Amino acid sequence: MTRTAGRSADPRPAGPPDRRLVLILLLGALTAVAPLSIDMYLPALPALTEDLSTGAVQAQLTLTACVAGLAVGQAVAGPLSDALGRRRPLLAGLAAYAAASLLCAAAPTVETLIALRLVQGAAGAAGIVIARAVVRDLYDGIAAAKFFSVLMLVNGLAPILAPVLGGQLLRLVPWPGVFAVLAGAGVALFLGSLAGLEETLPPERRQTGGVRATARTFGALLRDRAFAGYALTIGLAFAAMFTYISGSPFVLQGVYGMSPQAFGLAFGANSLGIVAAGQLGGALAGRVALRLLLAAGLAVVAAGGIGLLAAVLGGAGLPGVLPALFLVAAGQGLVLPNATALALWGRPPRVAGSASALLGVTQFALGGAAAPLAGIAGPDTAVPMAVSIAVLAVLAAAVAAGATRPPKVASQN
Repeated sequence: MTRTAGRSADPRPAGPPDRRLVLILLLGALTAVAPLSIDMYLPALPALTEDLSTGAVQAQLTLTACVAGLAVGQAVAGPLSDALGRRRPLLAGLAAYAAASLLCAAAPTVETLIALRLVQGAAGAAGIVIARAVVRDLYDGIAAAKFFSVLMLVNGLAPILAPVLGGQLLRLVPWPGVFAVLAGAGVALFLGSLAGLEETLPPERRQTGGVRATARTFGALLRDRAFAGYALTIGLAFAAMFTYISGSPFVLQGVYGMSPQAFGLAFGANSLGIVAAGQLGGALAGRVALRLLLAAGLAVVAAGGIGLLAAVLGGAGLPGVLPALFLVAAGQGLVLPNATALALWGRPPRVAGSASALLGVTQFALGGAAAPLAGIAGPDTAVPMAVSIAVLAVLAAAVAAGATRPPKVASQN
């Protein structure tokens, strides 16, 4: 598949500055649906467990259900957006997300909440997958990488703000209030998309042929060595990150004795590292090959994973563990935007939704599968988390080195 060099080095769409800013903020907010849905109600888990008279395992399943929904929903919304255009599936998904979030607030049992969280995640996935497809509709190559890096600035703040906002909300309202706020966010995104997002895939550029055409598209993408390699790289790197997210509250507080406040500061610092690395990558895109930026990010993540394992096994304590976790997190700011841009480079807009869907499914499926590994030996040891992160990080770097190839453009990357 021939790949072009990208339409512009400017990561912003044509138009007046306020219009460009609206698109950046809107697409960034759509990609932040996942961390908002996952992280915002984490402080409410103990209260939820008591109120619904259930156990910790069942409460954790509400998180697993949301992650599963985010994975499956992208596989549906992406191809639909290739066939119907971006706006209609996006608006339908956001409306369903708002409704499911409101129903979560009224869930009478944990089993009902688990089912509704699956629906909530599947509906919210439309915003994530279609936002990536819109970027591909507008940009390719280096310009797309720059835009994805800009989105990291908006999206990277969500993991920092979501738990803090959730914790503060619980001082004012019981746990259903968190889901009521998520419903309000869904309504706001619906109205913002309705007013601020124009259709970026006109009818003449859409995918036709129904389910068979979608299956053929998925098959062709999975057989493409470069696409499959970048998708797997994204999935493995994100799995290392998600293992950190799911395991670090127990490890840092339970094993190493950090206070909740200190943990929050460390978590926020790591999230800021992702944002900073993303902005650095965006500034360097066009001057440094995207594959080199990706390789640098993977090297940082792998160094963090190996350093974390050495610190845990060597008994280095927090002075060794915290810097290693920072590297694991910060490197994602170089990995995710550049691997996504390279995976989508040169793909026709009519298949951008399907390609984006496969990237998202791989990312969340591997992340959800890896997360329980951190606690496999119980809450009193950091070794499983360290081993999991180190192995996943090294595998991501190995896949990128062995299964990808540079775009077929002599002057780029």
